[in-house]
Amino acid sequence: MAIKQSALIRDRRAFLGTAAMTLAAAELGGLGLAAMTAGSSRQLTAVGDATAWINSPPLSTTSLLGKPVLVQFGTYTCINWLRTLPYIRAWHQRYMPGLAVIGVHTPEFAFEKDLDNVRRAMPHLNVGFPLVLDNDYAIWRAFDNHYWPALYLLDAGGRVRYHHIGEGEYERSEQAIQRLLAAPGGAGATGDDRRVAPVAATGFELPSDWQNLRSPEIYLGHDRTEGLASPGGASLAKRRAYKVPARLDLNRWALDGEWTMENQPTVLGSAPGRIVCRFHARDVHLVMGPRHRDGQARFRVSIDGQPPGSARGVDVDGDGAGTVIDKRLYQLIRQPGPIVDRTFEIAFLDAGVEAFAFTFG
Repeated sequence: MAIKQSALIRDRRAFLGTAAMTLAAAELGGLGLAAMTAGSSRQLTAVGDATAWINSPPLSTTSLLGKPVLVQFGTYTCINWLRTLPYIRAWHQRYMPGLAVIGVHTPEFAFEKDLDNVRRAMPHLNVGFPLVLDNDYAIWRAFDNHYWPALYLLDAGGRVRYHHIGEGEYERSEQAIQRLLAAPGGAGATGDDRRVAPVAATGFELPSDWQNLRSPEIYLGHDRTEGLASPGGASLAKRRAYKVPARLDLNRWALDGEWTMENQPTVLGSAPGRIVCRFHARDVHLVMGPRHRDGQARFRVSIDGQPPGSARGVDVDGDGAGTVIDKRLYQLIRQPGPIVDRTFEIAFLDAGVEAFAFTFG
């Protein structure tokens, strides 16, 4: 089944919202998804072969056979994955131990391969279910996966019976879980098996304002950047002065100050330095972090030249002040409305910060 691509879909991130794709095998009763279910569950074998786990000792293939398994791919700076967490968390709490819930952390950026970085992020994200690190993409390839997030439900024999790409369709996914639990080999239905689990989402976990979203993900590193409006364009691995032009069109961005554009991040060489972006969305996020472990960098954000006030994100105060401490996604703006084209600016007061990508919601 093909996915209709849109201008908002970048690379392998599933920026699909309510148009996300769901594949199901004839209401779990047929033998659909043949390509995914051939053989003796190569998918669970790949999971069982992994050695780096968080929130759990390594889970073997044998221990996972005999019960339904939910496998979800994500990476800890992906806003689309972060917005699914309230549902994965709720299903883990409601349906265990009959349902095994496993997160597969397949990194996008190099720093996401660092076990310490991932381990530090999980309490901040309130992730308590087992998470396996897939730095070599072995599990990703075994599932023939191409997106973050992507959810797979496997039956007690290790066969994929349901597949959903992207955000949304939560009720349908939970109904698929309930059918698997009620099927032969499942753990049996819960006492209120037709009801959906209660979900509590706050902060960056709240659903995107899809109707007002007009800005795609913007990568800031040299390899994948688009829309840089600073005069002279991008220079790979060369520290130089960048400037902000007098005008920025929608979804264009610019640097100001001494920056070095590396393959994945853009790095501030000396303070002060600014990144300015013209956007149309309720939320503004920036994946960033200190250049060196245990480093910090102070910053201040503004929207249309003013402190954010009530439009502040969870990682800044009303004056727009915040501090970069870890490499992660920072929510900088959440507008109460109206949503129109605006200019976002982040000014760094300390050097040594790496900026990777803007995402919006």
